[in-house]
Amino acid sequence: MKTRPYLAVARRAMLGAAAASVVCAGAAFADQPVIGLITKTDTNPFFVKMKEGAQAAAQKDGAKLLTAAGRYDGDNGAQVTALENMTTAGAKAILITPSDTKAIVPSIKKARAAGVMVIALDTPTDPQDATDGLFATDNFKAGVLIGEYAKKALGGKPAKIATLDLAPGISVGILRHNGFLQGFGVKQGDPSIVCSQDTRGDQSKGQAAMENCLQKAPDINVVYTINEPAAAGAYRALKTAGKEKGVLIVSIDGGCEGVRNVKSGEIAATAQQYPLKMASMGVDAGMNYAKSGKKVSGYTDTGVTLITDKAMPGVESKDTKFGLENCWGK
Repeated sequence: MKTRPYLAVARRAMLGAAAASVVCAGAAFADQPVIGLITKTDTNPFFVKMKEGAQAAAQKDGAKLLTAAGRYDGDNGAQVTALENMTTAGAKAILITPSDTKAIVPSIKKARAAGVMVIALDTPTDPQDATDGLFATDNFKAGVLIGEYAKKALGGKPAKIATLDLAPGISVGILRHNGFLQGFGVKQGDPSIVCSQDTRGDQSKGQAAMENCLQKAPDINVVYTINEPAAAGAYRALKTAGKEKGVLIVSIDGGCEGVRNVKSGEIAATAQQYPLKMASMGVDAGMNYAKSGKKVSGYTDTGVTLITDKAMPGVESKDTKFGLENCWGK
């Protein structure tokens, strides 16, 4: 898509201002190790909490934290700019949840070549070894857990499944989706999957996707959602259609609001992740690199727990009391 000239000029001006802001921040805190955090958005509760975790860890460790986010999930351009700005500002380490897991790789390589340690949080790059390390939930396992749960909870009824996914080509969405299918015991293309829509993890898009699926297949009885905002949108669409009591919704993230939706019965089960833990571990690793020159390597699993108040035999889970005590990893 071509950019209109006046939009291009405005965008260059905004990026120039952002670059100047980051450089000044680096100069003002030259005596502190600089660590960057780049999230997919600054509106999704998952990434809001990740930022809070990074800020708390930076304050504890004595680091200067620079933060940036895309305008929407999939905004690779904003993340590229943030990587460049933070590298210029002297960041020793940059933590990133990549929006486009392939397109971001050349920019990560440039940052690493400049001596920056880059750690992926939550979402692996493609290839995974494009970053020095990965601190994340096993997203495939998270999908498997809710797939196994949904299969047991359905109780042998013929499945009519809708999958409300993330977006094409994004590793975290692919891992969760494929994990769910394996846990449920079906393969891509199985006739029991009656509808698949992308939501970018957004509530309004989740509602629209569910409305589209209901038009296509009114007898849907299982809904897999990429995250809990998409699940909330799906539930709203189902309730509007008077079908909310006959459909099982399963999701992933285990945020505080999502767990409350499990407690109320809107979501049957969710796989809980711990973004606060991911971020704090990332900042600690960045500080260690700044002090010792030692980089992290490989994958660190930050854990996943199935949360439901209706436990199923053979599927390990915790109740919503545990979920609320541990939501976001607090």
